[in-house]
Amino acid sequence: MKAIALATALLLMSTGCSKRETAAVGELRQSHHQVTGTFLTPTSDHRFLAGDVRDDELELSTFDGAHAYLYRAKILRGGRLEGTWWSGLAWQESFSARRDDAATLGDAESATAMRVAARALDFTFPDLGGQPVSLQDPRFTGKVLVVTLGGSWCPNCHDEAAFLAPYYLQNRERGLEVVALMFEHFGAFEKAAAATRRFCDRYGIEYATLIAGISDEEDAAKRLPQLHAVHAFPTTLFIDRAGRVRRIHTGFSGPATGAHHQRLIEDFDATVEQLLSETASGV
Repeated sequence: MKAIALATALLLMSTGCSKRETAAVGELRQSHHQVTGTFLTPTSDHRFLAGDVRDDELELSTFDGAHAYLYRAKILRGGRLEGTWWSGLAWQESFSARRDDAATLGDAESATAMRVAARALDFTFPDLGGQPVSLQDPRFTGKVLVVTLGGSWCPNCHDEAAFLAPYYLQNRERGLEVVALMFEHFGAFEKAAAATRRFCDRYGIEYATLIAGISDEEDAAKRLPQLHAVHAFPTTLFIDRAGRVRRIHTGFSGPATGAHHQRLIEDFDATVEQLLSETASGV
């Protein structure tokens, strides 16, 4: 058996047709032949992965009932990896990796921004009962708002909802409101609403959940023209009581990412606490 020597690695993926390389960071832990960890990309993570290493071969996988990932790789000299990643039956990419204990990703705070000419985020979308909901509604006036773009099909959105649903219940009496804009696979409203209801029931979501569009970043950007682009689901916006977008975070590092997840939760809470304190002081 060979040691992976890959506690932290820079992972480069390339699609089979375009050869476009995408950087990711893999954090893998080996105990005898067992290997656990995850891969972090600039916009998400691949959740909890587990597998083993035998001779010069590594295999990792995850399946949560809806999403399946499989990694198979050869371990080369110097601990390098060369292999293939499958996402379900529809997506396959080759990848290579090398150990790099200083590996980092891009800044999730700068991927998406408001257009210079945009004064504030504004939208009107139907809730699950088909009734229009707007950020201009009285229920949101003077509140600290967290607006998240996601979908019930998105595994990282599930991780965010598992955190956000109880967080909202703990803080709504303090002046926090959350609005989820759901971009579903289905163009038909009833199908999209049905999928979203199951999502809400699973996590006990009590904040406003709206059907905003289909599961496409370009569609999301068109429906929210105040943003210069949408690069990933989830994308989360923090809005102060005056209606100003103060921060935009692309992606969500889930529990599988360990310390990255803890830092994200701490940063999220610090941002909300800051906005709530400003509200309390009349800023």
